[in-house]
Amino acid sequence: MKTLRTQVGIVGAGPAGLLLARMLQLEGIEAIVVESRSRAEIEGTIRAGVLEQGTVDLLKAVGAGERMSREGFVHHGIELRFDGRSLRIDFPGLTGGKSVTVYPQHEVIKDLVKVRLDTGGAILFSVENTSVHDLDGPRPKIRFEHEGAPTEIECDYVAGCDGTHGICRPSVPPGVLNTFERVYPSGWFGILCDAPPSSRELIYALHERGFALVSTRSPTVQRMYFQCDPADKVDNWPEERIWAEFRARLATRDGWAPKEGPITHKVIVGMRSFVAEPMQYGRLFLAGDAAHIVPPTGAKGLNLAAADVTLLARALTAFYRTGDREPMQRYSATCLRRIWKAQRFSWWMTSMLHRFPGADAFQYRVQLAELEYLAASEAARRTLAENYVGLPLEGYPPRSIAEAG
Repeated sequence: MKTLRTQVGIVGAGPAGLLLARMLQLEGIEAIVVESRSRAEIEGTIRAGVLEQGTVDLLKAVGAGERMSREGFVHHGIELRFDGRSLRIDFPGLTGGKSVTVYPQHEVIKDLVKVRLDTGGAILFSVENTSVHDLDGPRPKIRFEHEGAPTEIECDYVAGCDGTHGICRPSVPPGVLNTFERVYPSGWFGILCDAPPSSRELIYALHERGFALVSTRSPTVQRMYFQCDPADKVDNWPEERIWAEFRARLATRDGWAPKEGPITHKVIVGMRSFVAEPMQYGRLFLAGDAAHIVPPTGAKGLNLAAADVTLLARALTAFYRTGDREPMQRYSATCLRRIWKAQRFSWWMTSMLHRFPGADAFQYRVQLAELEYLAASEAARRTLAENYVGLPLEGYPPRSIAEAG
């Protein structure tokens, strides 16, 4: 068996794992990233992305923000649409100048992979039969097969950044983790289409037929969603039926209609909320989707992953520089305070904008009243804006990384 040695072994080359590896590299801490998929697979899996101000700042600071700054769409607000009318939430005016950037997650991954490889960092793609061992001992290990050869990485710590279906969380002994989950009775039908932007900012719409979202991908490619039955099939939705649904749900009293074009991609995604507590066991730390899932309505998934690994990088840096273990010991508790606030916001946005099975006319009127209250109250709009652009995280990004960037 081939044996490697590093300080931090990272399982998963998604945003969490790649960001953590880059931050540790800038602090002079060795890490090896292992990933079950190929580079082409992780870079080619289409994922949407709304980046909070803090995540944008972090990507720039670690040297992975050049293309994002050039190609991403900076949005200074969102539009809430209901009862044939529109309400704009002004992010800079309500949050002291903050905004968000629309830049797909797979593009973030491409940028992080490039900077990792360009700077000599190790990523082992297409590994098989990965497992983690001795997590509660002084030398945890990651075992796998790479290019047909059995391989073991001996490390000081393991970062489980391998997503909701990864192997790290299930490797924690039974009875250690408490899990909290809510499965939503609706999914999102998503499309990519060749069309110009329908709006300069995201549109979140409540309609009696259900939720709809207008996003963007590029000047010529748009991404849009509408609420659907998660058990539905994409084959049940020909193009004309899809566009009829968008036109109905997004209609306004002034006759607005989305820009239409050939649909190049269709997908149905389910929605759920999930949290595992604690996010650490022995020398294993969970981060990103390995520890928590949020419905996409609040645009928090990638941003929570970035916050997790910022705290983890800070904790590991404190240990390797000074021997201080206290930040590592409170990693889980610190992360979870932010995670549950993001869960609350995502649940609130989802509940306010979706029509769920069994909901009656009373519930719909309550949803309209909630949106009317947002229209009438600056304090309510500020609460939405503060959560959407991202709640503050002290030292985000860490000073040493910001200075390096």
